[in-house]
Amino acid sequence: MSSVPRIAIFGLLGSGNLGNHGSFDAMLRYLRAAQPHADITCVCADPQEMERQYGLRSFAITWYDAHATGGSRFPSFVLKAFGKIADVVRTFRWVRTFDVVIVPGMGVLEATLPIRPWGVPYALFLVSFWGRLTGTKVALVSVGANRMRQPVTRWFIVSAAKLAFYRSYRDDASRTAMQGMGVDTSRDGVFPDLAFAVPSVRQATGRTGTVGVGVMAYAGTHLDRRQADQIYTSYVDKLVSFVRWLIDNGDRVQLFTGDPADEATASLIETEIRQSRPHLADRVVREHALSFGELMRQMSAVDVVVASRYHNVLAGLRLAKPTISISYADKNDVLMESMGMAEYCQPIRAIDVSRLIEQFRVLAAADDRLHSMLREKNEQNMSLLDQQNTALSAILFTAQGRADVAANAGLIQGD
Repeated sequence: MSSVPRIAIFGLLGSGNLGNHGSFDAMLRYLRAAQPHADITCVCADPQEMERQYGLRSFAITWYDAHATGGSRFPSFVLKAFGKIADVVRTFRWVRTFDVVIVPGMGVLEATLPIRPWGVPYALFLVSFWGRLTGTKVALVSVGANRMRQPVTRWFIVSAAKLAFYRSYRDDASRTAMQGMGVDTSRDGVFPDLAFAVPSVRQATGRTGTVGVGVMAYAGTHLDRRQADQIYTSYVDKLVSFVRWLIDNGDRVQLFTGDPADEATASLIETEIRQSRPHLADRVVREHALSFGELMRQMSAVDVVVASRYHNVLAGLRLAKPTISISYADKNDVLMESMGMAEYCQPIRAIDVSRLIEQFRVLAAADDRLHSMLREKNEQNMSLLDQQNTALSAILFTAQGRADVAANAGLIQGD
């Protein structure tokens, strides 16, 4: 390793997904403290956006994203097909120039939402493959995973994980999923989601009369394409019913999103409220957040959070807010259980509005004991992430052997 570590941070960054940026912000914060002289580069979805926000040198994950233009005379599918071949050489060329490639959190080993095998799974496989051959350390840090049925996606994901130099997961369910797909996880750690390391913000004092409702453009997984419209319509209709009940009972509602794709859902809910409750429409507001930190700042002014996106739920919990998860994946339920909130979950595809109202009533009346419990859980999570950071510094940035470091650093948590 060079005297100045050359580090690449890899992931779907710059695309507007606030959860991914929360994980990135936490990792960047750690790297700048632990390796202040490191040369850090982003390999991401939108290099221009990452350079604008963070001032870091950035380039696109794929050849297609870096080179395709609207003025090309070749069809998009031809350029994409060529790009998959070009990415083999292109990825080798950039991976070998770094000492470490870090994938900070994110659900890179899961398929809980529509995902195509020749996108991120293929790109991540190439990174791990060339990392193993060139000696570049590829670290999957507090990542999410789940069991996959799509054979090609599964092969890329499992192969990428097996070839990685370091692996840790954000929950036991993720580690169990990878073990079930043939990955030896006996030396892999379990640590909280990296976004728990994003600093909290000042809270509003007393009740504000505002409820935070996090929405998403949920239409099932890649296997639900035929029922996608029906799934989406049912989800929106039930959220509209809940929001109507809230404003009818005097609450103000602030809508939150976690990805640009969610904006249309928020707009649709606002439109439905304006049409059905024109005299109460001003009780539903929406602000656009550009970062996970900004999302938490907006969320700090609400009394209760009801959310679907995983990192909207996490943001509410990070702020020690009474939180209900309308869960689109097991990871939501696992997160809620880890924070002592297991009874406040509902499956997104079978929302019971009456039960949701009852859950909300209980949390709205909760005393400070609930807030204290959540604050204590947050302290525990931050302590565990500090432990992982200490281990990462030894494993990734020293010449000491990984096996000895793992044995001495207590890498496996939650056993």
